[in-house]
Amino acid sequence: MRGADDLSGDVIVVGAGLIGLTTAVALAERGISVTLIGQHRPGEASPAAAGMLAPSVERVAGPAHDFGIAARDRYPSYVEFIAERTGIAVPLNRLGILQVAVGAKGIKGLKKTALPTSRWLDSKELHELEPALSHALGAMFNPDDGAVDNVVLLDALQRMASASERIESVEDIVTSIDPQTDSCIVTTKSLASRRADRVVLAAGAWVGQIPGARFARVVAPARGQLVSYSGSPLRHVAYGPRGYVVPRGDHTIGGTTMENVGFDAATTTEGVKKVRAASEEICPPLAAAERTSAWAGLRPVTPDMLPILGIDPERPSLIYACGHSRNGVLMAPLTGDIIADLVTGTPLSRDLAQFRPERF
Repeated sequence: MRGADDLSGDVIVVGAGLIGLTTAVALAERGISVTLIGQHRPGEASPAAAGMLAPSVERVAGPAHDFGIAARDRYPSYVEFIAERTGIAVPLNRLGILQVAVGAKGIKGLKKTALPTSRWLDSKELHELEPALSHALGAMFNPDDGAVDNVVLLDALQRMASASERIESVEDIVTSIDPQTDSCIVTTKSLASRRADRVVLAAGAWVGQIPGARFARVVAPARGQLVSYSGSPLRHVAYGPRGYVVPRGDHTIGGTTMENVGFDAATTTEGVKKVRAASEEICPPLAAAERTSAWAGLRPVTPDMLPILGIDPERPSLIYACGHSRNGVLMAPLTGDIIADLVTGTPLSRDLAQFRPERF
């Protein structure tokens, strides 16, 4: 086993999914050397997600809502930044999200909970906007929400990290951390030991299993099963009573379940059936479309469904960037910005009080 001082860097980022990558890239852009440690695992949320940017629909109270809106609005400039660096155009859909009402009760509920920025569309308006939703009684339209192609985004960020002189990517799994006041030691499955001034925890659903990451112990995996249909009868992301559908180029993604089954990333007949029923309730033409695939992802869920973001108050060498629950894709670019601010001592532009690590 090599000594901890043999391998060192300014910052170690634990986890190479979207949160880890956006953080590493943001740090490198500010001139900071980064060691990015991660390894592919079945059920990783970043490639499995549907890519929704839906803070107006999956709402929370307080500053956390404002953070979600800011995260959504970060995306246009972020995909431009990626295109400038890599030449990769990440597909971004900001046409708005439709919350479809298929019954009278749904109309009442949607109108009662709508944001001031949202607008009700009656059945005629909805049919003109989306003919494939002509069965619905109406929909709440949430402007500026939508979806990003998280698979293309992930690929682009991986290329950026590989090309950066400031980012060292290591394929390994962190098995423990030992945070001190002014530095932190990370040990990996290969028995390598690394020391850094700061360590950022962004290990997805597995972060709670890392000894030494005391505030991350509450993070647990929650399986979500999804399906893909050939063709795309919709332009807008649409929510229904039991799920959602996301148009993505030549196919449509339907989701999703929320299952507490540990680290089991397998699909089930019952789960796929449930997702198909929810998707086809929203958009009936999907029932006649070919189902091309089904898969599952493991969300890193916290008890209050909010992320853990911030510096450990007693061990400032450790920074948490984990537990994003259902909003990892939405919050990834802004999370990277915020962690880079914390590392560099830049005044924060966002209130992190609801996300503080020590709340659990």
